[in-house]
Amino acid sequence: MSIRRSGGRPHVVVVGAGFGGLATVKGLRHADVDVILVDRHNYHLFQPLLYQVASALLDPSDIAHPVRSILRSVPNCDFRLATVTGVDLEQRIVRTTTGDLGYDHLVLATGSATSYFGNQALAGRAYGLKDLGEALALRARVLDVFEQASRTTSPDERRALLTFVIVGAGPTGVEYAGALSELVHHVLKRDFPDIDVSGVDIVLVEAVRTVLSSFAAGLGRRAEAALRRKGVRILFDHLVSEVRDGEVVFASGDRLAAATMIWTAGVSGEAPGGMEGVERAAQGRIRVSPSSLELTGHPAVYAVGDVAACAGPGGRPLPMVAPVAIQQGEQVARVIAARTRGEPDPPSFHYRDRGSMATVGRNVAVAQIGPLRLSGLIGWMAWLFVHLMSLVSFRNRLLVLIGWAWNYVFYDRPVRLIVSPTPPSEIAGGGPTLP
Repeated sequence: MSIRRSGGRPHVVVVGAGFGGLATVKGLRHADVDVILVDRHNYHLFQPLLYQVASALLDPSDIAHPVRSILRSVPNCDFRLATVTGVDLEQRIVRTTTGDLGYDHLVLATGSATSYFGNQALAGRAYGLKDLGEALALRARVLDVFEQASRTTSPDERRALLTFVIVGAGPTGVEYAGALSELVHHVLKRDFPDIDVSGVDIVLVEAVRTVLSSFAAGLGRRAEAALRRKGVRILFDHLVSEVRDGEVVFASGDRLAAATMIWTAGVSGEAPGGMEGVERAAQGRIRVSPSSLELTGHPAVYAVGDVAACAGPGGRPLPMVAPVAIQQGEQVARVIAARTRGEPDPPSFHYRDRGSMATVGRNVAVAQIGPLRLSGLIGWMAWLFVHLMSLVSFRNRLLVLIGWAWNYVFYDRPVRLIVSPTPPSEIAGGGPTLP
């Protein structure tokens, strides 16, 4: 049975508590509607800084905030912790692990998932950087291989343990490569004095001949030069075809002994089940109207953020970045509010591009804001300010600022913890369950 609120007000279901979902909910706070926000996590994650959790600089709570705390200022919204298992577009029902939800308006803000471009064999052997679990697993992996390297007496084994392959030279790959280099050369060098960190090989692999291909060419070259100064080795025109135990195999047939591979090469829209008949674009994204952001043929069903394919200037799809999701969420909120008041739809959606930024590490970042191009220290300071102010709460901003300042002054990354989740059976039974 589907659940609707009483009282006769339109019922809006928003799926996803990311940037787009929260922007929609906040935009509806004064509308005459009842809203339910559904997410499989009880927190909003600031994904642009996830790589800093993976590189032991920030704690997970520094970049995540409880959803219910955010919704205190939105009196017409409830939160449901659940996983969406499907959508019945004909019956207007969202099916979740905690029951069905009926809707009058549905907003899909489900974000994106890692894409392996059809090579799913890589999925179980590569570390990703899309959620907190992956970031913590990657942090633990980096610290663990250093522990293993400190014990081995085999030079070949140590070399493989201390080789890290990062696939994808977009912003996430570039930022993590720079952060990993600083973790190794500023911190782990002192933690493991018996390891010669000059032998650590951080390899950034890219299928084309450009770093940060979505940026202006000059900024990409500066980022590439900064990475090389940090000791990052860059392999252009390389495709990874297979990952074996301790070895990465390229499409050319070349092999590289490496114990750890990190995949940042691509993402695809993550839509719930039941959307098989919906028109899709590249990367599995759902095509939406450029005015109301509704799905074609499905009125009152909207998609925002990474899962939505919306054309921007020149007809190219808008990028999968937070500012797009936020502005689209605000637009959908305006559309729903206007329709509940019986008013005409607001003007068509127009994305206001506020620029792109990526940091390569201490004192080095690149930024393009309209015609303005920034790099080096000025770009880094702009990057710091924008990311700090984009965090959802004052507490998050303060903690992140303290973490950054501590690292800058003391060259230290304090969150060097190897944390593995404990199975419930071990907690309840007092010991591990034998296979």
